[in-house]
Amino acid sequence: MEKVIIQGVELTLGEADNHVSEWVDFGDYMRQLEAAWLRLSKVEPPLNPRLIGEPGGGKTTLCCAVGRKLGRDVYLFQCTMDTRPEDLIITPVLTGDRHIEYRASSVVTAMIRGGILILDEGNRMPERSWASLAPLLDERRYVESALAAVKIRAHEDFRICVTMNDDASVYELPGYIQSRLKPKIEVVSPPWEIQEQIVRLKCPGVDDDLLKQVFTELKKRASNRCRDSVRDKLALAQYAQKLRQTGLDNPLKRAVEQVLLKPDGETETAD
Repeated sequence: MEKVIIQGVELTLGEADNHVSEWVDFGDYMRQLEAAWLRLSKVEPPLNPRLIGEPGGGKTTLCCAVGRKLGRDVYLFQCTMDTRPEDLIITPVLTGDRHIEYRASSVVTAMIRGGILILDEGNRMPERSWASLAPLLDERRYVESALAAVKIRAHEDFRICVTMNDDASVYELPGYIQSRLKPKIEVVSPPWEIQEQIVRLKCPGVDDDLLKQVFTELKKRASNRCRDSVRDKLALAQYAQKLRQTGLDNPLKRAVEQVLLKPDGETETAD
């Protein structure tokens, strides 16, 4: 692993995320994200966009796609309710020869290398952790590690995007953080023709006749106001095909029962 020395402290950097997934653009989301990351001059820092939408809507996929388009390494940090400030910056690790090794988080690694950082599900993270990132999200663009006693400044090419799920199991972000996370880009469910395109693109192993049955079932559910995410649709098609290959009768009916839910949480059964 690559090591760098900052203010006399040796840091071990992490690895970039190699996740590859196609994004079928609609609503000019890629352009919006690229625009947020542009720098109009050297004295103007890039913006720190936040993508908001329902789980499974493709927010992380969108960030990765724009990162690849720009030819940049992408780093992912999964936020949780247990995320501590030190988790976001530097973690000391005791090595086999009983030395302390300072390991940079994906946040710090992206900062040093000038990559693109995705803070995934950022509104699951408590305020005390967000406070440690406040200097990174304004014109200062640095973080400080009390454990390693270093201040780390972001590379001029460093960019950040925060994804947030639109559900009830999250924290309310403090105002001083919300003011730093601009613009707010709301990722809505794509039009039906785009959804079909996504499912066909990402489910090449599913038989065409089964896909048609899947689309018929999903359209019926949509008319009944069932809110299935793109992730749900992909899982349904893939699982139905796998059940078919095992010889199960009426695989779509079983897949619907096990994959999809009614809005009230009860399972939905296909006819």
